[in-house]
Amino acid sequence: MTKSPQETNCVNTKYDRYGGWTRLKGRRTGFFHTEQIDGRWWLVSPEGHAFLSKGVCYINWHPERPGSPPVPPADPAAWARLTARQLRGWNFNTSGSWSEPEFANAEFVYTPGLELVASAVPDLWLKAKTFDVFSEQMRQTVDETARRKIAGHADDPWLLGYFTDNELRWDATGQVNESLLESYLKLPAESAGRQQAESFLAARGRALPNATAQDTDDFLELVSAQYGKLTHEAIRRYDANHMIIGCRFGGHAPDPVLRGVGRYFDVISFNRYSQDAPLDKLRHLADVTGKPTMVTEFSFKAMDSGLPNTKGAGEAVATQKDRADGFERYVTGLMTLPSCVGYHWFQYRDQPQEGRALDGENSNYGLATIDGRPWETLTDHMRDINGRIEEIRTRKCTSSAKVVVLGPEVK
Repeated sequence: MTKSPQETNCVNTKYDRYGGWTRLKGRRTGFFHTEQIDGRWWLVSPEGHAFLSKGVCYINWHPERPGSPPVPPADPAAWARLTARQLRGWNFNTSGSWSEPEFANAEFVYTPGLELVASAVPDLWLKAKTFDVFSEQMRQTVDETARRKIAGHADDPWLLGYFTDNELRWDATGQVNESLLESYLKLPAESAGRQQAESFLAARGRALPNATAQDTDDFLELVSAQYGKLTHEAIRRYDANHMIIGCRFGGHAPDPVLRGVGRYFDVISFNRYSQDAPLDKLRHLADVTGKPTMVTEFSFKAMDSGLPNTKGAGEAVATQKDRADGFERYVTGLMTLPSCVGYHWFQYRDQPQEGRALDGENSNYGLATIDGRPWETLTDHMRDINGRIEEIRTRKCTSSAKVVVLGPEVK
């Protein structure tokens, strides 16, 4: 009897049980870590094999239809195991951000989002709010959140690493048209962040109207370094084994922020919805921080899906074949970068036609329809490309540098 793709993948000796590529070895430590092998950054599986994180974000069991209360499956754990099997059949190996917590017990690599600063500021990401990383209350909340969310995970070899937060606002945006220095000077007078900003300018003999662009950049670096230190120390108090895989920069990562957080993160995570992989930007992230990079959100949506595709990042393409071609173009482009160690597609299911409750997004981002039927033109092509991506990487990206083994940067 012919085996299904899922069954074939399960016994494929090209990969170890975690999805590590057995044809290239690193150091075996029992946990995921980063290494440079022949001048290329790789993740390395707990069994010591080169690993590219081929992930899917928001793997969920419930449609996002507004007004429809979610009805969980009779056995969520069994659902997670079955879905992990399906994803392995498409040669994915990681559950990305926002995925159901049951994946932590599905023998499938997972990436918890701790939302450390966001836990202290409601709607932080959605409304681009300001966060005071100097306050004692923030420190206590971040510590308690890390303690609670890391509990039970510190010794799990299936955990790839932790995201600290999601798409924080670091400077002026369409929602908030001011620098972080300006925002900090609008915090309550008694707040630690306001006092820090006032002292910063006073030490330079200036007040806000006379602040220079260099002042703005230097303060941004000060805040981001404090953010990196705060989140790093909180995670390390409860887990010394796993990587910190960044704060998921939302398409923009200013150099002062990269300098501030770079030494506290093991991987720099970056989200970008574009027709082609953001090679110049990712190369720059690696140059500034000295760390490997990973695209943790990207996608393509097509008009032949019947969905409006009017709300949500990225420009719509015409057909499912265009989505499949876009996936191949994007991820094979990433493989030309010595720094890139993975990519996470957004998302598992399509969004509802009437728009999701959170923000109205209504796009064909899914590997499957909102009711769970795979877009086979897309997933068949993903199976092929994902199954060859390590060979594509070694062919496209060559160097003769020596091996360097790195653990967590700051103890």
